[in-house]
Amino acid sequence: MMKFALLCSGSKGNCFLLQDEHTSILIDCGNTRRYLSMRLEELGVAVSDIDALLITHTHTDHVSQLKMFASLPAYAPCDIGRPYTQVVSEQPFQIEHLTITPLALSHDAENTTGYIIESWQEKLVYITDTGYVRDSYLPLIKGADYMILESNHDPEMLMNTGRPLYLRMRIAGDSGHLCNEDCADILTRTVTAKTKMIVLAHISEEANTRETALEVSREQLLSHHDRRKNLLLCVAGQKEMLLGGEWGDEKMVGGSCRTVIGLDDLAHRQPSES
Repeated sequence: MMKFALLCSGSKGNCFLLQDEHTSILIDCGNTRRYLSMRLEELGVAVSDIDALLITHTHTDHVSQLKMFASLPAYAPCDIGRPYTQVVSEQPFQIEHLTITPLALSHDAENTTGYIIESWQEKLVYITDTGYVRDSYLPLIKGADYMILESNHDPEMLMNTGRPLYLRMRIAGDSGHLCNEDCADILTRTVTAKTKMIVLAHISEEANTRETALEVSREQLLSHHDRRKNLLLCVAGQKEMLLGGEWGDEKMVGGSCRTVIGLDDLAHRQPSES
C-alpha cells in the first residue's frame, strides 16, 4: 500500500515523497536544504533510502536542492544540469515496482510534466504548475486512489493583488496555474468511489486562501454521484508537511495545520497556518 508525504507545496518550495512496500521516490526538491533534511528526518527517511528523483520542471522552487540528491537516479522532461533519464509524455516507465506515466502540462517552463504513479494495488496522480489539463488525460487520471492537484488561485483575488498586470495575466493564462474552479471541475470529472484522498496543492499565499480553495472543491464534490462517503479533501500548506495513504493513518508528523475534512462533515474546521 502507498504512503506519501507532501513535504512542501507552493512558490517557496515543492517536494513530495512516495513509498510503497518496495520502492521510494521523490518528486521535485525545492526549498532549503535544512527544511528538506528536517522533514525527511521526521519521517525516518535517509537520502540513501530513496530509489529515484522525478522532476516536474526546472523552476527554482522545484529544483533548488538538486545537489542534495545528486546520488539518486534522476528522471526529468528536460535538461537539469546533471545526468538524468528523459521522460516522454504518456510513455510509461518503471522504477522498481512502480509504473510511472508522465503527462505533459502547460506552464511557462520547458516541458513541465505531471505524473501518474501506479503500484499493483493503488494509483496516485500528481499534477501542479499548469494552466489547464488536457481532456484526453482525464480517462488516465480518473479513478485514482489519491490525487494531488493544483488549486492555485481565486481569479478575483488574483486580479486584486498588487502584482504587475503581466504577471497576473501569466498566472491566469493557459501557461500559468489552475484556479480553484478549474481544479474543482477536473475533480468532478475524475473522482470515483475508489478515490480516498484529494490534496489541493500549490496554494497562492497572495491570491487565494486555504478556506476558499477548500470550499470551492467541497461544494462541487458534495453532490458528486460517484464518490465514497468518507472521501478526504485536504489543503496543503507552504510551511507544513501533509501525510497520506498509510502515513495518514498514523500520528501526524511535521506541521501543525493539516486541513482534512470528510465531505459529509458539515462541522469541518480550517486551522490557520503556522
